[in-house]
Amino acid sequence: MFPDEPEVAKIKRHIFDPFEYLALRHKSGLMRTDFARPLGKVAYHVACHLRVQNIGLKTRDILQLIPGTTVEPIERCSGHNGTYGVKREFRDTSMKIGKPVVQRVQASGADFYASDCPIGGHQIESGLDNAPPPTHPLTLLRMAYGLETTS
Repeated sequence: MFPDEPEVAKIKRHIFDPFEYLALRHKSGLMRTDFARPLGKVAYHVACHLRVQNIGLKTRDILQLIPGTTVEPIERCSGHNGTYGVKREFRDTSMKIGKPVVQRVQASGADFYASDCPIGGHQIESGLDNAPPPTHPLTLLRMAYGLETTS
């Protein structure tokens, strides 16, 4: 919005996705990588907004820095799309759209499943049978640093 406004452009240059920021820190040698625990296998849903922002798979790249961690990216729509997935008239269609993602998570045998999009993660959760809730990638990072006590 407002691409010709200098003040907007100034703000834009200083706003980052959290994992985009961490990737820049890592590239500059400023990110701590003294992780306390591995995460095992993570099924990672690449949120649609990250694809649109065209910043690459920074979350995957950062999580893969954690020893004993593998990340399986799933680059498909979860079917939620804001309020679409919770509206009664669209719910069934929404779940059909997200079914391939749910199937990939189920088949992955992952220790965790995650998405940078909280509603996308919960959409996946709603299609899984008796699964724990998704774990946000920032929480996974906290766990790897030993800052988060829950799994």
